[in-house]
Amino acid sequence: MSKWVFSCWSCRQSTELEDKVRRNDECPHCRTDMHACKNCQYYDPGAHNDCRETVAEYVPDKERANFCGMYKAFVGEREAVADLTAAKSRLDALFKKK
Repeated sequence: MSKWVFSCWSCRQSTELEDKVRRNDECPHCRTDMHACKNCQYYDPGAHNDCRETVAEYVPDKERANFCGMYKAFVGEREAVADLTAAKSRLDALFKKK
């Protein structure tokens, strides 16, 4: 069986896996649920229901394990997380918020 690398949305660390992600699996580094929307390749905060898969049913908590049959684990490197503090400071400066 071939191995592949899983990348956690929460801690951004990689884990080598030999099998698919099961509903009760947890990240070995941070213990967050692995079978969650934020770890799915279809997760897209800009899409309807935050999902690019149109037949997936709505899942309210994107960070918790779910039963979505369309789940496909995210593989590869994740984009860098935006620095929200810096962005907020720039917005405050733009609107001269004190």
